[in-house]
Amino acid sequence: MPPMLWVLIALPLTGAAVLLLGGRRTDSWGHLLGCATVLLSFGWGAWLFADMLQRAASDRVLHETLFSWIRVSALTVEFGLQLDALSVCFVLLITGVGALIHLYSIGYMQDDPARRRFFGYLNLFVAAMLLLVLADNYLGLYFGWEGVGLASYLLIGFWSHKPAAATAAKKAFIVNRVGDVGLALALMMMFAHFGTFSYAGVFGKAAASATLTVIGLMLLLAACGKSAQVPLQSWLGDAMEGPTPVSALIHAATMVTAGVYLIVRSDPVFDAAPVARTAVTIVGAITLLFGAIIGCAKDDIKKALAASTMSQIGYMVLAAGLGPAGYPVAIMHLLTHGFFKAGLFLGAGSVMHGMNDETDMRRYGGLRSAMPITFATFGLGYLAIIGIPPLAGFFSKDAIIETAFAAAGAGGVALGTVTLVGAGITAFYMTRVMVMTFLGEPRWKPGTHPRESPVVMTAPMIMLAFGSLGGGAALAIGGTLTRWLQPVTNPAGSAEPHLDAPGWVLTVLTLAVVAAGAAIGYRSYAIRPVKTVASEWVSAAVVAARRDLFGDSLNEAAFMRPGQRLSRNLVDVERSRIDAAVEGLALLVGAGSTQIRRIQTGFARSYALAIFLGATGLLVSFFAGSPS
Repeated sequence: MPPMLWVLIALPLTGAAVLLLGGRRTDSWGHLLGCATVLLSFGWGAWLFADMLQRAASDRVLHETLFSWIRVSALTVEFGLQLDALSVCFVLLITGVGALIHLYSIGYMQDDPARRRFFGYLNLFVAAMLLLVLADNYLGLYFGWEGVGLASYLLIGFWSHKPAAATAAKKAFIVNRVGDVGLALALMMMFAHFGTFSYAGVFGKAAASATLTVIGLMLLLAACGKSAQVPLQSWLGDAMEGPTPVSALIHAATMVTAGVYLIVRSDPVFDAAPVARTAVTIVGAITLLFGAIIGCAKDDIKKALAASTMSQIGYMVLAAGLGPAGYPVAIMHLLTHGFFKAGLFLGAGSVMHGMNDETDMRRYGGLRSAMPITFATFGLGYLAIIGIPPLAGFFSKDAIIETAFAAAGAGGVALGTVTLVGAGITAFYMTRVMVMTFLGEPRWKPGTHPRESPVVMTAPMIMLAFGSLGGGAALAIGGTLTRWLQPVTNPAGSAEPHLDAPGWVLTVLTLAVVAAGAAIGYRSYAIRPVKTVASEWVSAAVVAARRDLFGDSLNEAAFMRPGQRLSRNLVDVERSRIDAAVEGLALLVGAGSTQIRRIQTGFARSYALAIFLGATGLLVSFFAGSPS
């Protein structure tokens, strides 16, 4: 029996088509169809995963060619899908967490008149993301990559009547297009250098060369765009203008993980291009600290979590840059992050739902008694992300820190130190979020009466909390995930680096740093009173963090304003030179035509005279040129 991988994509894609083309007649049941398609896709993915478990490790690749996509001269591209040990992890994450977010959206978007269209966009997003991770070649991946960009634009700008949402959607689209140029150039170079887009063809011919290094750097540029890594991170915070379920979908299970998938999927390219792989670790390390610092100064709960996402994806990218030893721990953190970050965003949405859409944490406080389920589920997500054992984040983040310290040379110490410092800052800003939202005295606006969310919203939060609680242990203990991914991420069985010191020493050190960060956060925001307005006098570091470390200012100064000046200068050149030349030529032709037109008098004797003179001239020239 063929694997029928196309069903995974066809289900949500059909749902999107029905909801977006069916019109208002689908309003009453559209949200149910949207949820059903993703749940069915998850069920089919789980069945395929169960089938893979019964196979030998060398036989866990399901391949399906649907049709011949492109046949032009030497270029032949089949539209094929591939499910292997790596892609099935993403399929289950996308459809599983995506289904919970769909269910949550039933309650969150209940009063929105365009709820049916919202679910259509969600289905389209899931379908595009599934195509991205299931394609068996880079061109198919690129098709899904662009589909994700389109769907994210529609979702971030869903409330386009708000200028901020429309601007945020446009910003996300434009910044991602910069990264997409890198992927497009990488594809062109692959075809020119290898003559194919297929993974097997590219990986089989990958050998150290300057061209392969450039391809790796272009793939990294693409990953920076989708995964909001420096220098293409500026769109992520503004994307919070979309509905909260969008934030959970984009920042937990789907869009921001696409860049990590691209790097890990392209591991033979980066393994043969050490310069590009080093660039990956540097980008991850910088973004890890970049996002963590920004998260310390955000008072908007969703923007604080967005900065956290940037930082956590930085952990994954850094790990992916460490080679075969880092690939599985990057994927492990990606999977655990999908649970606890989705739970945190849905918890933030639940708080907003109960607080009349208020997002400013300075206007929260004391919500643990008013919203006990949200408090408990959010609290488990908080403990997971800061890495408290035995929750999920402890296993995945601790593995990244250990792998970074085990990397060869002084670079390993530097990278390990960065991951350790990032863990402490994460504990600080997440404790800040937890305390300002749920602890202390209420700082609610007059007339606010917080209430717990309905069961259709709390049930997905509870299920994600269970994932935050036990997901890490299930993946890490006994090296389960590492062994599962080995045929893809380490087929040669390369030896993994090990720490010189016992592992428990680093674990204790990490927990001590986390405890210190959490203690500082608690002391700063639980013991001291929280102000309901921003402080007028703050340090330069706080100003920089509040302004996203001047990322937007840098983009405006380096790219936007020079681009505007260049555009104006080109317009001036066009008007003063090109248009003037064209208009001058038109005037010249017009003047010449006017003069020539005067010859046409309408008198037959004038025409006869002209003919006579012309004939006479021809005869004279003929006889004058003839030999005597």
